[in-house]
Amino acid sequence: MDELKNIQKEADLCLGCKMKPCSNACPMHTDIPNFISKVKEEKLEEAYNILIENNLFSHVCSLVCPQEEQCQGSCVRKIKSEPTQIGKIENFVNEWAIKNNIKVKIPQKETKSNIKVAIIGAGPAGLSCSYELAKEGIKSVVFEKEDCLGGILSYGIPDFRLNKKIIENIINILTSMGVEFKLNSTLGKNIFLSKLKEEYNYIFIGVGAEFSSMYKLSDEKVNSIYDSDTFLRAYNYRKFIPNLGKVVVIGGGNVAMDCARSAVHMGAESVSILYRRDRKHMPAREVELDEAILEGVKFEELTRVDFANVKDGKINSVHCVRTQIIDGKAVDIEGKEFDYDANTIVFAIGLKPNKEMLMNEGLKLTDWGTIEVDNYNRTNIENVYAGGDVVDNKSVVCKALASGKKAAESIKNEIYKM
Repeated sequence: MDELKNIQKEADLCLGCKMKPCSNACPMHTDIPNFISKVKEEKLEEAYNILIENNLFSHVCSLVCPQEEQCQGSCVRKIKSEPTQIGKIENFVNEWAIKNNIKVKIPQKETKSNIKVAIIGAGPAGLSCSYELAKEGIKSVVFEKEDCLGGILSYGIPDFRLNKKIIENIINILTSMGVEFKLNSTLGKNIFLSKLKEEYNYIFIGVGAEFSSMYKLSDEKVNSIYDSDTFLRAYNYRKFIPNLGKVVVIGGGNVAMDCARSAVHMGAESVSILYRRDRKHMPAREVELDEAILEGVKFEELTRVDFANVKDGKINSVHCVRTQIIDGKAVDIEGKEFDYDANTIVFAIGLKPNKEMLMNEGLKLTDWGTIEVDNYNRTNIENVYAGGDVVDNKSVVCKALASGKKAAESIKNEIYKM
């Protein structure tokens, strides 16, 4: 009860703004004042239903969303004091629903048996799209290249940030709503847009950004340089990498924080994050960096890793250059070079889509190698839509969810024209 009282005190801070700036800043456009008003009235089940009907991934968002940049960042209270802790309230409601075994009440329309949608990718964008379609009674089949579902939610975000049972629960709900899943199905390998178009009325592509960005550190072959995707999969699939030694993570985003903390959990001797900009200019959430530091991770800002010092096929250090921020850019400081102890290196400097595969499927791409879409998430191929990291590879979970939802809305609008 004390926890509920504390949450209600936080909820009481909400001004219930009519213009709802918090909802407008939320990628999923959750009706935040409405759900908080139910918390104030201690109508927690009603608050939960408001959250879930709009966003099946509400619990996920409460844990991984950068609320300080979105809903909380737009809170009117922030002008003169501290914003209402919206993410904290949302998380409480979801945790309360689990503890009290509250079943999701989702209104679902009668099945439109003559319409079929193929969704490629069972990550946030694809699953969100399938949910919105299922609510309208539109059948979808989700094709996933892995042998598990959830995409980055399953293999990319560590369990100390996101309990995997939350993802299992979402999958179970989608299955109960009639969504079908087909594993080990890879676009460009054993499924193709041309073939899918023969069987399905519409297609949504949410394959994500598959390739990690890296640069060359040594002319010698070494086995202790990893991309973030491989490293996080090793942790999440409990295939821990032995003898990590001193780990250096290159990057300053949330993925870098996840890699650093995963290295700690895998038994690394020491873990350091080396980032070419300063803390003020790093993309990671403050809370994520603070959590990493609390777990013993060292943070070296204004540091660019130039190359690895290798002896007998093993890394013993990385050669670095000290940088400074000029006009928002990291610039090398001449003569400020040094070596930093390292045995294992993890690149966490971004992901990019599989450009060649997408082009082979006939999709028009942007200069960044992402799929080009219009304001309705339509690609250049008729009745083929796309969203998530394959459209915006600097996206975050909530934005990927929103793009899947938006594409579903576009597909529904086309169906209703028929």
